[in-house]
Amino acid sequence: MKLYIVPTPIGNLEDITLRAINVLKSVDVVLAEDTRTSGSLLKHLGISKPMHSYHIHNEHQSITRIIERMLKGETMALVSDAGTPAVSDPGFLLVRECIKYGITIECLPGPTAFVPALVNSGLPSDRFTFEGFLPHKKGRQTRLQNLVNEDRTMIFYESPHRLLKALQQFSEYFGPDRQACVSRELTKIYEENVRGTVQEIIAYFSEKTVKGEIVIIVGGKPDEKKKSSEYSDEN
Repeated sequence: MKLYIVPTPIGNLEDITLRAINVLKSVDVVLAEDTRTSGSLLKHLGISKPMHSYHIHNEHQSITRIIERMLKGETMALVSDAGTPAVSDPGFLLVRECIKYGITIECLPGPTAFVPALVNSGLPSDRFTFEGFLPHKKGRQTRLQNLVNEDRTMIFYESPHRLLKALQQFSEYFGPDRQACVSRELTKIYEENVRGTVQEIIAYFSEKTVKGEIVIIVGGKPDEKKKSSEYSDEN
């Protein structure tokens, strides 16, 4: 009995690892966020395995059945539509239950969108905070307010139709001159990384129709004491 956490490509299918392919070939069942999306990937890889739906809307109801099957000896692989399961995707609850029942868990390394976006941004990557998706309504302003004094680089996921709203709120809470980068369609043909101040990026996307998955990287709050010291040294 074992659960494999298997990252899948975020766009470019060549980013699947040899180990991930071998694991998907070896398991009894593949748990998929969307069986159609994962089914296409398995078909591309020449893999035929039983698949079961496991997503945010059914995970509470399906966990008991999944755990029971693994306790009887089945080995399963959990995949999401793209990237690493449990990172802004379903998976945390299942991992927690496996730990509770003594089921072995093995998480493979692999694709996740925020790492290339962070490195591409040119913003400090030695210390950062991953915020994922902000709440759509309730709690959104509170979360932003709590980040006003954050001095680490901040990472956000966002949907295309909320991009401008998010950037405008970042301008309001963090300031229009805060450095940022918006990455979209990572690893795909039309990959784009737009860098600059929040205000400059707002101006750019105000004139553009946006599609694809989006990662926003925002610089942390500048150290005013350090800036003041540097200014004094120059003078």
